[in-house]
Amino acid sequence: MSNAYRLLICDDDEILRDTLIEQIALSDEFAVVGESCAADAIRRVAEDRIDLAVMDVGLPDLDGREAVRRMRQAGFRSPVIMLTAQDSEEDQVEGLEAGANDYVTKPFKLGILLARIRAHLRSHEASEDAVFQIGPYTFRPSAKLLVGERGSKLKLTEKETAILRFLYRAGRAVVNRDTLLAEVWGYNAHVTTHTLETHIYRLRQKIEPNPATAAILVTEGGGYKLLP
Repeated sequence: MSNAYRLLICDDDEILRDTLIEQIALSDEFAVVGESCAADAIRRVAEDRIDLAVMDVGLPDLDGREAVRRMRQAGFRSPVIMLTAQDSEEDQVEGLEAGANDYVTKPFKLGILLARIRAHLRSHEASEDAVFQIGPYTFRPSAKLLVGERGSKLKLTEKETAILRFLYRAGRAVVNRDTLLAEVWGYNAHVTTHTLETHIYRLRQKIEPNPATAAILVTEGGGYKLLP
């Protein structure tokens, strides 16, 4: 599913890693990738859009907590859940101070991990730390703001923010008008696609260098999508 949350599972236990990837990916709301060492996980969060990382503490090349510290230093702001066989208070404090958001102790039930994942994703999206890149802009949904490369600020309405948030989640996939209408306005009988088109027009006036030839928020195949 194109508007799925992108998760990273980093664990050197191949059986556990593959099982988690397979089971979590059964839910359409998640797209899951895996890495077996800290170096690859650090590279992955720097190069790809990762909405949440699940990191094992005992990685072969680097302590998972140190890996998280380096991710944070490099600017990774998405939630991190640590997996550990140690459940001591000292161990958890060390991980939290390194920048982890939560700890799950092995062995664990998948349902518990999924509940933690969903809770942290909800919390992050509502936080000041939720920052996404859309074209030349840094998108801050909680502030309803787009920040340009030179620091210019474009204030967004609530609906404009919701439109951009949903299109961003879709990646490069086209979102048809009816789907976007339902996601942003709900199933309101008094709202038509004309209302959506008006908002798209106004949004383009704000964000496009040349609104007449859209290069960021484009129309395609009966819907809309964002281009990077």
